[in-house]
Amino acid sequence: MKTTPIQNILFWLISSVIFFSSCETEKETYNPIRNETDSLFIVNNYDKLEVEIPMRDGTKLFTAVYTPNDGGEYPIILFRTPYSIAPYGIEKSDYRMDLGPNMALTRDKYIFVYQDVRGKFMSEGDFVNMTPHNGIVNGRRVNESTDTFDTIEWLIANTKNNGNVGQWGISYPGFYTAAGMIDSHPALKAVSPQAPIADWFFDDFHHNGAFFPSHTFWFFSFFGVPREGPTQDWAPRFDFGTEDGYSFYQNMTPLSKANKNYLHDSIPFWNEVISHPNYDQFWQDRSILPHLKNVNCAVLTVGGWYDAEDLYGPLNIYQTVEKNNPKISNTLIIGPWSHGGWRRTEGDFLGDVYFGEKTSTFFNNEVLTPFFSKHLKEDTDAALAEAIMFETGTNQWRKFDQWPPENLSYNTLYFKKKNELSFTPPKANEFGVDIFKSNPATPVPFTQYPNLRIPKEYMVEDQSFVITRDDVLYYVSAPLEENLTVAGPITANLVVRTDQTAADWVVKLIDVYPNDHAAFSHQPDKIMGGYHQMIRSEAIRGRFRNSLENPEPFTPKKDETVKLKLQDVLHTFKKGHRIMVQVQSSWFPLMDINPQTYVDNIFEAEEDDFVQAKHYLGRSGANPSYIKIGVLQNDK
Repeated sequence: MKTTPIQNILFWLISSVIFFSSCETEKETYNPIRNETDSLFIVNNYDKLEVEIPMRDGTKLFTAVYTPNDGGEYPIILFRTPYSIAPYGIEKSDYRMDLGPNMALTRDKYIFVYQDVRGKFMSEGDFVNMTPHNGIVNGRRVNESTDTFDTIEWLIANTKNNGNVGQWGISYPGFYTAAGMIDSHPALKAVSPQAPIADWFFDDFHHNGAFFPSHTFWFFSFFGVPREGPTQDWAPRFDFGTEDGYSFYQNMTPLSKANKNYLHDSIPFWNEVISHPNYDQFWQDRSILPHLKNVNCAVLTVGGWYDAEDLYGPLNIYQTVEKNNPKISNTLIIGPWSHGGWRRTEGDFLGDVYFGEKTSTFFNNEVLTPFFSKHLKEDTDAALAEAIMFETGTNQWRKFDQWPPENLSYNTLYFKKKNELSFTPPKANEFGVDIFKSNPATPVPFTQYPNLRIPKEYMVEDQSFVITRDDVLYYVSAPLEENLTVAGPITANLVVRTDQTAADWVVKLIDVYPNDHAAFSHQPDKIMGGYHQMIRSEAIRGRFRNSLENPEPFTPKKDETVKLKLQDVLHTFKKGHRIMVQVQSSWFPLMDINPQTYVDNIFEAEEDDFVQAKHYLGRSGANPSYIKIGVLQNDK
């Protein structure tokens, strides 16, 4: 809403009094909770300009430039987004309430640039989700890398800067940051992709091909609405008519009902998603990983151990950059955060679990601020470790020369009879199998929290709420006699059978607290004894067990092996705790309901395709089911 001239004058009188009475000479430290003092600093110390920057194909991208008003030459920090750079306008009342990655950098003075990406909000052009790197527009090769290059070229020539540029972004803007460092502009010296999307067959909307409707439908029901031209407005949010996500998505099963009853073919990208159920060229073209080459700037990739949306992206972008660009400074930091939690929260707890300190403060003060200061202003000699990782369980930051750590030994935990999980394998002549029935009408819920979206807390949620279900298998170790630190990737090896032709598989790694475990300080009345904290979980659509490109049905009652890679961890199971693994075939409505009858396109399954199934998990000595973990040899 625009303010009147009188309101603007009153705003400035009040702002000036408050600002000059609260000036501080000390350097700003990070606080994720924005306040009035922050916004007053911005309006008193920055000028705002709005411009349309031309790209090489003639398309103009709408850009806001915030420049320190003291006449100095400063580095540029760029943020490109499909989520709007609002507020629009150049009046003081139209300024952002925050600038840049954190307020410490804002107070240290940079030129902060915000840009609507091609085809979104006030920028010209056509928007393409996860822009293919090899795309051709108007007869010219353009993509997010070239748009970034052209933007930097214009900014260097048209602002009073010191010749150095940085870039950052969280989630989708993290993807644009990762794309921006490919074939880097010479002025681009430092980039920080944070919770970046890398590949939508593994991030966000799919996990190993398993479809996540509660995230996908909610997001594209408004983000995917086509615009008629440049606009400052978001599309209206979809009215679910309920807060009960479990029932809503049951009523939207089969998924063909999404269009029939709700979307009515109004969301083009939803139609593309359901037309491409396999990892075909459509999805492969949207992976940024094959193109992360010729990166000539320092990189700081950021992720959260409990990011329900994008943990695959940070881990794989870091690894790919490391492999393809060995000469650059390439750092990975992962903390105990939910999606973007290092910016939106203090990072001292998530749900019921406490982490012992304000981890976001450490990240911003000791890692992010020095990173940009070093590479853009050269006013610090701070050298970051290769990998800076928060170890949950013991709640401490650890630094490594590489990730995964070099000093890992790989151990195997076997599924055994009577729900036992053990480092000792079954005997060679031992045969065993666990059986459960899976009913599409009553899928296993993924959370106890009422939800239409994905509640962040589910990533550390107490999993005991499903332990008594007869469609969830579990295996648990004896209490540990000493601390056990698990690091790096985890692989589940499942020997399975089904009496139908289709099945999904979910594996959860759980830390079972002892019964006398004390309450955490952030909620002293919460009983934590016997808490089943989820540490890592992952799913795979069973049809993709051998190939993501060429799915295949199960042969009823035939033994097959399903290998499932879980995302990395760094967690210490403390003495007295137990390790648990849960295995199930549904996880709703996080994951859509598998009809358990194989159909070529699962999005076109019909009511009659949904059948009950009997699933088997083998645990024989000759062909065991297990999880393989990396154990960190503690050198402390």
